[in-house]
Amino acid sequence: MTQAMRKEWLETDYYSILGVPKDANARDVKKAYRKLAQKHHPDKNPDDAAAEAKFKEINEAYDVLGDPETRKEYDHVREMGYFVGGPGGGQQYVRVEDLFGGTDTGRSPFDLFGGIGDLFGGGRRTRQPAPGRDLSAELSLSFFEAIAGVTKDVTVEGQTFKVKIPKGVEDGARIRLRGKGEPSRTGGPPGDLYVAVHVGRHPLYERRGADLLITVPVTFTEATLGAEIDVPTLDGKVRLKIPSGTQSGKRFRVSGRGVERANGTKGDLLVTVEVTVPRDLTDEQRALLEKFRDNGPPDNPRAHLGV
Repeated sequence: MTQAMRKEWLETDYYSILGVPKDANARDVKKAYRKLAQKHHPDKNPDDAAAEAKFKEINEAYDVLGDPETRKEYDHVREMGYFVGGPGGGQQYVRVEDLFGGTDTGRSPFDLFGGIGDLFGGGRRTRQPAPGRDLSAELSLSFFEAIAGVTKDVTVEGQTFKVKIPKGVEDGARIRLRGKGEPSRTGGPPGDLYVAVHVGRHPLYERRGADLLITVPVTFTEATLGAEIDVPTLDGKVRLKIPSGTQSGKRFRVSGRGVERANGTKGDLLVTVEVTVPRDLTDEQRALLEKFRDNGPPDNPRAHLGV
């Protein structure tokens, strides 16, 4: 991480930009980012320079806070103070309070940038040229393309780039292509290209991270007496044991039958059973059920309601 970027970290409160507290968990950070990115996306705000600048700011904040290791380093830099090069190319932290003898001096800690390098013989640093503007694009994938991973072409401002989609990519994920944005007008590095991924739905499964959720109907007798049923998965069927007395809404976990992650591990299949009620009964079936009712268990399933 360059010294200039660490200076930017000290000057910029990324938590405030995303509107989350410092102790927000990763899910809340991601949720806040998605909401803001959707609101300020250039496609929804054409020819709006302010929205474009805000969108870039939001992306920069999520680049830092969305990665656990980078976020940890950012928090440490913000807590400790300014990071400078030490003697012999080493590194050390210098607290702002130590440089000024206290922060209530009426000066910005970054007033020192003209000569802070002299503390370690580094000399005055020149301002780096600004990078080029970041670009954004959107890419739609089918459910199975996202599961398997795929390479797709995306065209932005007349240029076509190949985007490698990792296995198990989630809906709303953002893939960064470094250096594929606009060139810098001042000789700096080019900007980046951010590709937002939209994943289509599956008719049977709901996806939650690497886990898959499916609702499977069972008959009244299967739930009451117990049974073994077949449940579909992405790679064939599995046999699931339904214990006697299973209630509607009961969830079973089938390990390793979910989505394969980029690291090769797999999520689980979560099976929710839904007890179905027969619509049409024969006279014999009705007579058996009436007998069951009349000789059924004495407990009242609505007793806890006070009725």
